[in-house]
Amino acid sequence: MSVPYETAAYEPPDSPESPEEHLARLLGRALNSFELPDETIRRLDCALVHDGSLHSAHHSAGMHRETYRHTWLLADGSAVTLWELVHNTAPGSEPQHEVYVDEEELRTATARLPLPADAQDFELPVTVQLLPAPALRQVYVPDDSPDHARRLLRRAENTDRPGTETAALLTTACGHRITQAFGRPARTGRAGLSFSLYEHAFLLGDGAELSLWEVEHTVTPDGRHMCEVYVSEDAARDAMERRAAQVS
Repeated sequence: MSVPYETAAYEPPDSPESPEEHLARLLGRALNSFELPDETIRRLDCALVHDGSLHSAHHSAGMHRETYRHTWLLADGSAVTLWELVHNTAPGSEPQHEVYVDEEELRTATARLPLPADAQDFELPVTVQLLPAPALRQVYVPDDSPDHARRLLRRAENTDRPGTETAALLTTACGHRITQAFGRPARTGRAGLSFSLYEHAFLLGDGAELSLWEVEHTVTPDGRHMCEVYVSEDAARDAMERRAAQVS
């Protein structure tokens, strides 16, 4: 006996969904999504790819129940799975959606449904087909990265700092890392001047990586520290050389 396709809750869209869109649709239709642990939701903020598939189904006398497995691959190489329960056993026979973090919770919820005991249950092999995740060149820390990006851009004083397009991309950041860059130092003939170069690398919500390059220096009239931000390392190092040339 086949499972009627029109009862399925997971219908692949015409164009591929991002991991964030897939999660948002799932949580938006689940009646109990507010019960999910906050830690689970935070981990899913850094998802790179996802997979969703029908796991099992139960149909009898106009009533049905399906379970779906939704899996996300995270930036650190681990995976998170959520189980979706869909049924029409509530008054009015409207489809109801529920979501659970493990199979034990799913089985408990399924056992409560008023389905006939003699109805056949169909279970499909669990096959997760996650697309290869992009190879990350950094290890990222999920620590309010959009706010870190906003503060970095706000303190940049150079007129050619990254613009609104870059700022918009960084609102999706779900992890970042700061490292100091060395090599090709700017040279000046005046003692007491200093230059430092930092890479602020961000992992965006779609799995892409974006780096901003921060130059800190004291080539200012009063010797105070000044911050400049550039979209590439070459641009940042060229700016350091220009500043150094002003006082050589």
